Amino acid sequence: MQPINTALCSYGMSGHVFHAPFISVNPNFNLYGVLERTKNEAQKRYPNIKIFRSLESMLADDSIELVIVNTPNVTHYDFAKKAINAGKNVIVEKPFTASVAEAEELIQLAKAKNVIISVYHNRRFDSDFKTVQKVLKDGLLGTIVEAEIHYDRYDPVLSYKVHKETSTPGVGSIYDLGSHLIDQALVLFGMPLAVSADLDAFRPNSQVGDYFNLHLFYPSHRVILKSSYYVREALPGNIFHGTKGSFIKTKADVQEQELQSGKLPNSKDWGTESTKDQGLLHTEIDGKIIKEYIPTLKGDYMEFYNGMYDALRHNKQVPVSAEEGMNVIKIIEAALKSDKERKVIELS
Repeated sequence: MQPINTALCSYGMSGHVFHAPFISVNPNFNLYGVLERTKNEAQKRYPNIKIFRSLESMLADDSIELVIVNTPNVTHYDFAKKAINAGKNVIVEKPFTASVAEAEELIQLAKAKNVIISVYHNRRFDSDFKTVQKVLKDGLLGTIVEAEIHYDRYDPVLSYKVHKETSTPGVGSIYDLGSHLIDQALVLFGMPLAVSADLDAFRPNSQVGDYFNLHLFYPSHRVILKSSYYVREALPGNIFHGTKGSFIKTKADVQEQELQSGKLPNSKDWGTESTKDQGLLHTEIDGKIIKEYIPTLKGDYMEFYNGMYDALRHNKQVPVSAEEGMNVIKIIEAALKSDKERKVIELS
């Protein structure tokens, strides 16, 4: 079956680290072109691709079947809308959009144009998250009472990327790192009943949020999502407590590090964590107390692209639906409202 001709809307870190390597080694895809307005960085790595100098010229190319919108957050809605109107299938980098209204419009437009749209929530395919999913699916902790997921960094210096530090819609850690954690929580537990949030900016002269503490309220348990740029000694990224036991695991997925070092996703032992980062399971099974480190599943962002191929060629469900991407934005909007009004926001 013919490979899917795919084009990237930019070739910054997202393009050359998180997308191009997977497209280039997957025989079901063809990295056809990249939008670079002045440079030719992508062509240095992939000599056979086409370089486009404008979004309009790229979208006018009938050979392109799939467009990846991996531009700054504030442009996601506009770029995706233009790609859909051009009849292209679309992957939008997280966060899907800056608002629920924008997300709803894109979903309806994609239906009207009969094209597929998906959101690149790649952290669903992290090694630690896949392992957490298995622990919960196997019922090793009993009924979950509390879950806490962190995505912390020690990075007090403002980014050189101006668009990341400018107070515009869709910008700030709640959209960038927060969208990862929110998506993981929704995959595990579905939509909560209510949201409470504390958001702030602690870096000197920061115009955008770099700290958040979200509480998601469910009928039988609570979920806490936290991130700060001032964590030099990180706590475990995954802390799950249930009626039978606990599971504690670092955020140690190696894929981003491997990609930045130039390793390709079809390499041997791709996505394999060090055994020193295995999670601790302390629980009760068949009346026996168990306290042991358990093997970590392999991470693999290629699962997303394999899912996209099945969606485009075999009419399967996309790996991440646009509706799921919109639900993340619903939580973010509720968090922003909660922080502003200093109260718990109930979700309809």
